[in-house]
Amino acid sequence: QLQLVESGGGLVQPGGSLRLSCAASGATLDQYAIGWFRQSPGKEREGVSCFRSSDGGTYYKDSLKGRFTASGDNDKTTVYLQMNNLKPDDTGVYYCAAVRGAQCLTTVVRGMIVLNENEMDYWGKGTLVTVSS
Repeated sequence: QLQLVESGGGLVQPGGSLRLSCAASGATLDQYAIGWFRQSPGKEREGVSCFRSSDGGTYYKDSLKGRFTASGDNDKTTVYLQMNNLKPDDTGVYYCAAVRGAQCLTTVVRGMIVLNENEMDYWGKGTLVTVSS
């Protein structure tokens, strides 16, 4: 079965950059969409971005557009999240998750398109990102 492992987290100063990786084993990601979620202490987990390995399509949380970029390798086994101009509020545990069907599943919440985590089929264990001076 599909397994996902995140890596690339660490300590970075405000304004710095990190690139997270989500490595898949057990299957390629052609038939999946890969979502990135994060959870900060005291807050609920929220959707960050989504990437479709099949065609490179992406979704981003509105407030992160322009700073975060999702991409994937040609071998369809690894997905990346490039995070630029990091802010302290970006601190948290970042998870990648896969949903069968190669679609980034979203819902409309209070007029905004939000990545749906409830229908994700596989989850990694997360990697910690700390943005602090």
